Amino acid sequence: MDNIMIAATQNKGKLKELRQITEKFGLELISMADAGYADLDVEETGTTFRENSLIKAKTVAELTGKPCIADDTGLCVDYLNGEPGINSARYSGVHGDDLANRTKLLKALEGVPAEKRGAHFTCCITVYYPDGKTLVAEGICPGRISEEEMGDGGFGYDKLFIPEGHEESFASLGVEVKNVIGHRARALAILEEMLGQ
Repeated sequence: MDNIMIAATQNKGKLKELRQITEKFGLELISMADAGYADLDVEETGTTFRENSLIKAKTVAELTGKPCIADDTGLCVDYLNGEPGINSARYSGVHGDDLANRTKLLKALEGVPAEKRGAHFTCCITVYYPDGKTLVAEGICPGRISEEEMGDGGFGYDKLFIPEGHEESFASLGVEVKNVIGHRARALAILEEMLGQ
């Protein structure tokens, strides 16, 4: 039982990505539902991605007595002074309404020229152990916001975000590209190094 780690997420896709890393180190990653906390909603009261990922990881680790991994991810737009930032999932006022969030973002950037549409995705992953030991890995993917939705894949803001060095959105480029150059992929690569030390 000592090799169990809990993921502070209900997102199956995120869980799969995290498992690919943790299993390399002999860790069995289980969801909050598997740990008996399916309905737990940890309030994110932090003002940064780092603070929010720590709040989630620490809360679940203290509840379960097991190490916990959590992340906080968002889109930061230069022209909007870093918004939506930590409020990315609830930018439109409703948590997880991807279409409403994208619509609000496009409206906020209406008439803004391409050279001023710079943005980046940030992913901060925290592993918190019951003894207080903490690992933090942050990944950033720079790019820009398109003037209209592009592509059919992805989720969240993927239809609007064009990563640096590309002319297509994450939704067009597909998961294969995103899993190499994306913010979560970059954070996971750093975390993998930390876990291996």
